[in-house]
Amino acid sequence: MDIRHLQYFLEVAKHQSFTKAAEALYITQPTISKLIKNLEEELGILLFERVGKRVELTDAGEVLLQQAQGMVQSFEHMTVQLGDLLELKHGRIRMGLPPMIGASYFPKMMGMFRQKYPGIQLELFEDGAKKVEAEVEAGHLDIGVVLLPTKPELFDMIPFVEDQLMIVVHADHPLLELDEVRLKDLEHEPFLLFREDFALHDRIIEECRNTGFEPNIMYKSSQWDFISEMAAAKLGIALLPNTICKELTTRQVRIIPLKQPVIPWHLAMVWRKDRYLSFAAREWIRFSKTMLGTTEEGSRLQG
Repeated sequence: MDIRHLQYFLEVAKHQSFTKAAEALYITQPTISKLIKNLEEELGILLFERVGKRVELTDAGEVLLQQAQGMVQSFEHMTVQLGDLLELKHGRIRMGLPPMIGASYFPKMMGMFRQKYPGIQLELFEDGAKKVEAEVEAGHLDIGVVLLPTKPELFDMIPFVEDQLMIVVHADHPLLELDEVRLKDLEHEPFLLFREDFALHDRIIEECRNTGFEPNIMYKSSQWDFISEMAAAKLGIALLPNTICKELTTRQVRIIPLKQPVIPWHLAMVWRKDRYLSFAAREWIRFSKTMLGTTEEGSRLQG
């Protein structure tokens, strides 16, 4: 029995099908069937039984599944670690960035990292912070930028932005007459929100409900600049981070501080505590700590 037998066994158990497992592994169905049969003969047990068009694990197969998962994971960690030693500073980093975060904070830092480590490939995936967090948790991304609070028991992190949400309205909106705008004052306003896979979508709705009303959501988008343009077109009001508001160039919107409550917008770079990180990912984290800086309250981007 070698590691390949266990990898093929796990794939059949995952798909409950020899055919689907073979497709996922890019081998023929007879090949994987023969390997599983050899494994069963070597162990002297039956691992799968047919139930209709599916195959299911036997009791013995369940026992092997529990052990094989750890063995294959340990083998993969070992090969990655050895690869780091052999390839030195070559590798790739899979990183998730919410669209409105990447443009403001990371291009310069990525350029400097690329100059220092030209052999490391940085693969970027743009999506909402909620989706990015889920992808890091699932192991599909090495590192991601998320909206705090997150799961400290699951992630290591570098906090680097502490900001708050501001109100974005068109240039002649009646709210501009108020000295101070509370969230309650927005009860009858049409809201322009980010989509559901953005953490701010849930955060804003939750704060509105805590204040005592259900927000009237007019439109949703994944682009902060489009949201601001809709506000300029008098389609509704938006709540955007102050950092993003400073990027708005249109003369048709005005920015109003939000009081009672102040809604924080705190960001952190996160990665799984219990997963092996490649040399490339560890080097990016070390580099990021240097570039983003550290204070007693957390790490912040240095200008």
